[in-house]
Amino acid sequence: MVFSDDTDGLFARYGPAYRWMATATGLTAFFTMVLSSTIVNVAVPDVMGAFGVGQDKVQFLATAFFATMTASLLLNRWINERWGQRLTFSAALILFSFGSAVSGFGPTLDFVIVGRILQGFAAGALQPLVMMLLMQVFPPERRGLAMGLFSMGIVAALGLGPFIGGVVIDNMTWRYIFLAPMPMVVIAFLMGLLFVPSIRSAVRTIRFDWLGYACLCAALFCLMTAIANGQREGWISNEIVALFSVAVAAGAGFVLSQFRPGASLLDMALFRNPQFASAAMIAFLFGSGNFATIYAFPVFSQLVQEYTATLAGFLILPGSLIAMAILPLTGRLADAVPHHLPIIFGLTIFAVSMMLMAGADIDTVVWSVGFFIFIGRLGLAFVVPSMNGAALSSLPPTQLSQGTGAINFFLLLGGACGINTLVVIMEQRTQWHGDLLVATQTAGNAATREMLVGVHGLLGEGGIPVSLHSPLALDYLGKVVHAQASTLGFQDGFTALALVFLFAIIPASLLAWTRSR
Repeated sequence: MVFSDDTDGLFARYGPAYRWMATATGLTAFFTMVLSSTIVNVAVPDVMGAFGVGQDKVQFLATAFFATMTASLLLNRWINERWGQRLTFSAALILFSFGSAVSGFGPTLDFVIVGRILQGFAAGALQPLVMMLLMQVFPPERRGLAMGLFSMGIVAALGLGPFIGGVVIDNMTWRYIFLAPMPMVVIAFLMGLLFVPSIRSAVRTIRFDWLGYACLCAALFCLMTAIANGQREGWISNEIVALFSVAVAAGAGFVLSQFRPGASLLDMALFRNPQFASAAMIAFLFGSGNFATIYAFPVFSQLVQEYTATLAGFLILPGSLIAMAILPLTGRLADAVPHHLPIIFGLTIFAVSMMLMAGADIDTVVWSVGFFIFIGRLGLAFVVPSMNGAALSSLPPTQLSQGTGAINFFLLLGGACGINTLVVIMEQRTQWHGDLLVATQTAGNAATREMLVGVHGLLGEGGIPVSLHSPLALDYLGKVVHAQASTLGFQDGFTALALVFLFAIIPASLLAWTRSR
């Protein structure tokens, strides 16, 4: 008997077990890509040292991935219609593998960033496909379970990424973090050849929106570049002003282009729904804070507290695993109570976590830092199900697919902007604190004199020539001042993140108003 390669044919070929085969295939692929999105965060200090650059450059390893993923997310419908699910799935994994190789073996930081762009493009094209696959193999009454599994996989991957990256860095080198996920990619590719449906629409209903996509890419590129370079080039320099101007113009062009007949990237009619519009705002702000925290925790732990990469990555893991475990419960809670209540509770927990981190320094014990991070990860489990529920429950069935894509678009866009902006805030505040601390290092500062005398004494005991005592003591003083300024800069960054989560409570509160209308 010859079976077709559509979903019905694959069910006939493999039986009821096909549902779980397809689920394992999709989740393995997307789990790997989500894991790769955060695995680089723990490598930031090593990459800074390897190429002699600051965080303003290295943060592109994270933001380039999220920005490109955001852009390619909107292409999924068009690609699937042209290529079909199986070919799209396979091509995305091949492109992701190529990007991993470029990042792993790239001789310069620019090459490494290009590899991350390719990885992000593949991840964005794959995410909606995996969600669609789960919707196809699960009946309507069990699709809540499917989305629960999808969310649990994402949460687990976000927590495991930094930990696996830390283990790889401490036992090999930072370059291997790009190659570590490759065995899972190969497994997902082979499974995809068997279990992903090979169906392609015979009728082309969606034309590629070249104008809208060009405006979107231009807006993202100029915005990310302007934010990253503003501190170094000057915020009112001609280059930065021009980049911001192009970003605003291109962003406005993208929005206006989506009102044209035949535009297919973002359904602007969704935002006439006040509940969906509020949920989209929550998604942007929550994405900004959530992904920025996942970036900041490992960097802070290594640069300020001098933890190993493994320990820095591990600190995120327990909270992520607990959040994954309670997601089924918070998912049920999202169906039982008004959506704004779990969202506000989760955002408040995140804000508390950030305020606690804002008081951490080199003397804060590791278990305290782990507990602060743990609190925030619990908030994730409350926000995500209710945020998605608030967005999609207000839409008719004909808009569900576009609504899911739009919410993910704003979540990832927030992630790219959040990481980029956080790095700028920390660099500005570090410089500001550094200038203040340097101004206090005078002959009248008793604490400084006492420290310099102590350093002179230690150098003398070590047999260092007297002529080198003063230069070495002053060099040590400079390192102490920079370390203290860096600590204060991170603390200000965590405070800013707390404010982002608190600000997100405003659109969350609007959900109660839209629900009562």
